[in-house]
Amino acid sequence: MIYWDLFIGFLKVGMSAFGGAYAAIPLIRDVVLSYGWIEDEMLTYMIAVSESTPGPIMVNLATYVGSSQGGFWGAVLATTAVTLPAFVIVLLIMVALKHMLKNRGVQAVLQGLKPCVIGIIFATGLHMILRNCVGSLAAASADLTMILITLGLGAVYFGSRKVLKKGISPIGLIGISAVVGILVYGVK
Repeated sequence: MIYWDLFIGFLKVGMSAFGGAYAAIPLIRDVVLSYGWIEDEMLTYMIAVSESTPGPIMVNLATYVGSSQGGFWGAVLATTAVTLPAFVIVLLIMVALKHMLKNRGVQAVLQGLKPCVIGIIFATGLHMILRNCVGSLAAASADLTMILITLGLGAVYFGSRKVLKKGISPIGLIGISAVVGILVYGVK
């Protein structure tokens, strides 16, 4: 039964994930928490690890959750399910690409999706910052160290845009945050 749940759960994520992995994080969170596979805090940690490891975040998360719930075959099924819709869609688009992109209606839909994806990514980032820096709003306990690290990383990102004119790459920013996290929390 777990294999079927993993396949259906991650197929839902794969079918409704527009805008890339960051936009899919809320969908993954909903599926994982609704099935009770892992806790929200552990999911937040896995998102951070998935950003730091090679490969798409969505695939990394599906593989991890599948592995933790159903072993090797659970990982295979969850990963297949999350990538299957995109694979099929890409094949279909390749067939109809020449005709679709010339259609003004299709262009309008794609332009309309951009602000939605930006909003979803922003909301996910804000949720992660609040969850990790402030914690539970009921507890009203803020982690000053995390807040300072977040502000420092923001300063590095926006400062590099001023100095380098194009900004630091996301990979560089992830590397910096990994080193800072190890130094601050690994040394404690």
